[in-house]
Amino acid sequence: MSRKLVRPRQGRMFAGVCAGLAQRFGISAGIVRLLFLLSLLLPGTQVIIYLALWIIMPNEDRYPVAGY
Repeated sequence: MSRKLVRPRQGRMFAGVCAGLAQRFGISAGIVRLLFLLSLLLPGTQVIIYLALWIIMPNEDRYPVAGY
């Protein structure tokens, strides 16, 4: 898994965090989004982690990923 963790320009729904995680780990973006939504039913800091990833993860334009 040598793919970089970036927020893609294609396939975004909100900020591209779930789509970027899905690309990085080679799974469907829909599954990542569903898991995130289900995790909101549990107490925790999911929204804060999502916001932090939104700030930390660069856009794909800055660091293009080969093969997409």
